[in-house]
Amino acid sequence: MSKLRLGVNIDHVATVRNARGGDNPDPVRAAILAQDAGADGITAHLREDRRHISDDDIARLAQSLTIPLNLEMAATDEMLQIALKARPHAACIVPEKREERTTEGGIDAAGQHIRLQPIVTELGAAGIRVSMFIEADRRQLDASKALGAPVVELHTGAYAHATGAARDTELKKIQDAAAYGASIGLEVHAGHGLTYENVKPIAAIAQLRELNIGHFLIGEAVFIGLEHSIRTMRRLMDEART
Repeated sequence: MSKLRLGVNIDHVATVRNARGGDNPDPVRAAILAQDAGADGITAHLREDRRHISDDDIARLAQSLTIPLNLEMAATDEMLQIALKARPHAACIVPEKREERTTEGGIDAAGQHIRLQPIVTELGAAGIRVSMFIEADRRQLDASKALGAPVVELHTGAYAHATGAARDTELKKIQDAAAYGASIGLEVHAGHGLTYENVKPIAAIAQLRELNIGHFLIGEAVFIGLEHSIRTMRRLMDEART
């Protein structure tokens, strides 16, 4: 089984910074520490309301990292222009509502094809690898493929928040979606709500190539440090693959 990559989302380092104002803690410093701790990539979501990551953060991340930067972005003209200027390795298109605390579900790639197509096309033409953040659903996988996105990220929030038999049901949906996505030529990633307690069943899915994890790792870092937080997650993911 291939090694599973770990993308570390550093949004909530910026959340803590913005709660007080000023420059500390610096999400770019956190990204470099994550890089040194074994992260395979860094994810940052530049929201329209700039509630955590800022435009300057994206510019500095693009200049400072030696591992891939994955820019999470809404499907808007403003975010498209920012992505084209920053030239991250990848851009993950996510739904975005101002009233939500965090991204609450996958984007409707099937229902929004006309709006999404030119954005996906322009990002791809600029050499930016496009990912669609979607629910574990065949219709959304087929739509992502039709849009020309080479990558999908399956939303694992329902799995992470479920318990007992309901969690088993959600896990099966992700397993089936990962297998189907890989069968139609998509590279399949996953993320949202993953923790030390629930990551192994997801990490064990053979078709997955990358997990993106942020909030939990930053929270754990308060108690055990960012390096240890990331290295522990990396170990659990590796154990699941073997």
